[in-house]
Amino acid sequence: MILQHRRERLHPFNTARILRSSLSNSRLFADHIDGLAKAFAELSFSNEAALLYPGDGSQLLDELSPNDLPKQLIVLDGTWHHTKTLFRDIPQLRRLPRVRLAPTQPSGYGIRREPHILFLSTLEATVAALRFLEPETLGLDQLVAAFEFMVKGQLAHPKSADSVRRKCRPRAPLNVPKELRNNLQNIVVLYGETAPSPNHVADSMRKCSRAPVYWVAERLGTDERFERAILSSSGLTDSFLEHLGLPLSVFADAVSIEEFRDEWRAFLRPTDTLAYYYANCTRLLNAIDNTLRPKIYLKSIQLHRGQKNGTLEELLTVLHVPTVEIHGLGRPSRRLANTIALCRYLHTCELNSTASASHSRQE
Repeated sequence: MILQHRRERLHPFNTARILRSSLSNSRLFADHIDGLAKAFAELSFSNEAALLYPGDGSQLLDELSPNDLPKQLIVLDGTWHHTKTLFRDIPQLRRLPRVRLAPTQPSGYGIRREPHILFLSTLEATVAALRFLEPETLGLDQLVAAFEFMVKGQLAHPKSADSVRRKCRPRAPLNVPKELRNNLQNIVVLYGETAPSPNHVADSMRKCSRAPVYWVAERLGTDERFERAILSSSGLTDSFLEHLGLPLSVFADAVSIEEFRDEWRAFLRPTDTLAYYYANCTRLLNAIDNTLRPKIYLKSIQLHRGQKNGTLEELLTVLHVPTVEIHGLGRPSRRLANTIALCRYLHTCELNSTASASHSRQE
């Protein structure tokens, strides 16, 4: 069931309309907020329905037990401002259990700007949820392909150079998030390691069951450092320690996952933005901190059109970025240092880009 903000219904790139046309077992309601609230109150839906909406109190879909999975999804459609308004002003929505996704890749909806690099369009979020809830559903790949074709076609025919909007809002050469553009005072760069799962654990459960075993972070504005070893239920083999480049003595003061979570939250400030390069950190962050704290997935930043980022070491080599001084031991500290180097490089690039644009306007 899709509840659509009235202002979205005539948008030419309306992904909810594509969903309604493509999914046979779906309904779409578009109206003013009062009209949607009235319609929603009168509709009958499953008592096992859930609202697909992020935020405090929402649960990750892939962390629910099979018995707790929703049998019906309620989806809100509109800009992020519109959906927040729908959620705020329709009381029935707030009474529903809420579920959310943990995207590891940025949205492909390049036509519109998202407030966060990992926020998805209505179509992308719905398809991702259906792929988890009903993996046997046919046609989802074709639905995504149609969506990508629409986006690609629009991006291939941008507005003319004489467009007033383009003159007023020129595109930056890099899709650097505003948190990195402004300053680095409140950027916390992080990296986490997970222990290997036992061999008897099914492949489908390994990602869900992994927890951090070593965590390192640094606040760029103050150089404050956070570093913790965490107790592992699966044990630490010699080969794994060698892989980390850490001695066993480092884990002598390891803390429980609960203690680690409390210490990590105490380290963070309300104004902090978390930055990381490795996709696995997304799942680890969701496991220890389910707030909507701003996050920057650095690997998704496209430095040049068509460029695909490989490993962080390869990227730094291509960009000729020198690594910063490594504080600490082993692979965690080395990877954190490389991530810090990339953050500082992106910040410097954006400063230079802004200065060049300002100089061109003055000329």
